[in-house]
Amino acid sequence: MEKLIITGPTPLKGEVNINGAKNAAVAILPATLLINGVCTINNLPNISDVKISCEILEKLGAKITWVTPNEINIDTRNITTTKAPLDLTSKFRASYYIIGAMLGRKGEIEVGMPGGCKLGARPIDQHIKGFELLGANVTVEKGTINGKAKKLVGTNIYMDIVSVGATINIMLAAVLAEGTTIIDNAAKEPHIVDVANFLNTMGADIRGAGTDVIKINGVKELHGNSTYSVVPDQIEAGTFMLAAVATKGDLLIKNCITKHLDSITAKILEIGGNIEDYGDSIRVWCNKRPNKANIKTLPHPGFPTDLQPQMGVVLSLADGTSIINESIWESRFQYTEELNKMGAKITAQGKTAIFEGVPKLYGAPVYSTDLRAGAALIIAGTAAHGTTEVYNLEHIDRGYEHIEEKFRKIGAKIERVTE
Repeated sequence: MEKLIITGPTPLKGEVNINGAKNAAVAILPATLLINGVCTINNLPNISDVKISCEILEKLGAKITWVTPNEINIDTRNITTTKAPLDLTSKFRASYYIIGAMLGRKGEIEVGMPGGCKLGARPIDQHIKGFELLGANVTVEKGTINGKAKKLVGTNIYMDIVSVGATINIMLAAVLAEGTTIIDNAAKEPHIVDVANFLNTMGADIRGAGTDVIKINGVKELHGNSTYSVVPDQIEAGTFMLAAVATKGDLLIKNCITKHLDSITAKILEIGGNIEDYGDSIRVWCNKRPNKANIKTLPHPGFPTDLQPQMGVVLSLADGTSIINESIWESRFQYTEELNKMGAKITAQGKTAIFEGVPKLYGAPVYSTDLRAGAALIIAGTAAHGTTEVYNLEHIDRGYEHIEEKFRKIGAKIERVTE
């Protein structure tokens, strides 16, 4: 068993380089299945979700060559099977993008139910609705999703709820469909724009990504023979921004798109932090105890659910009582029990948590309950007095590249050890 041992408190200071976005990478990799050719993808985060995505593609017949730990050449000319390996697809949530891509490429797919973090009910009904409106027949039985389509035909699709995954998946299925598809009430997250940009680079005709109406004009084929760089990770950047505030540090966060961070920036300023925006980098510093605040997670451009636990650490140390309303996932407050072991005073019930700020946190053994909770516990351990041991690192490694090395370079006393 691996664990992280963190000794604090340490104000984090220095520079951090942000990697490519996990949420974009795990959608762009399945999107390569739509290309009858070869392409190069760089600025890939070197994380377990990306590695498993590549394994799945190879099992389907793709040939992948790693140029560097963050760049691959991928040849998807010879896709040999429409059955995705169940043992791999069950390991992370984004494996469902294989469905849309393979329906578009082959008109057929068999894949296991996706896995990922346990954040409560995570249905894929909006995905299935979109596929069926495009002309596919989708069944779910015995933990397996089967999809078949003689021909996909463009249509108008209204999303009953704003869903990032369904928006991307329907977009993948529609790229090679006959005619025009319009997705109404689409999600607007930066990684949706990135997937659309990738597909357009390869010959697709997608317009309106980043707005709530996306129009996809079907094309005959995608050509490949291009290089694409994954967008910087908005969530990793936000994680380090909030780490600077929680530890009363001073960080220059480089290789980010600061426009994607507006909702985080606004809250950091509200609680008394300081921001300097340089366009492709951002400086965040705080030299006092943060003020209280109320947060409600919302689809982009609102405050991201994937930064809610990290903000929870900040508010657990704030001066006063704060409230977080989680509007996306019903079980995202599991991390609050771990923070309470460290001396926090948090009461969580359903989708609401009340944070009575305390002056200090104290080191304790804690367990990562999901990917972003793990990042939050590392921040808490760095801000806390004494020694913190963080377990269940497999969650954290799904989404952050060499996270302990990055924290160490900015002053954290952190090491990974094997028991």
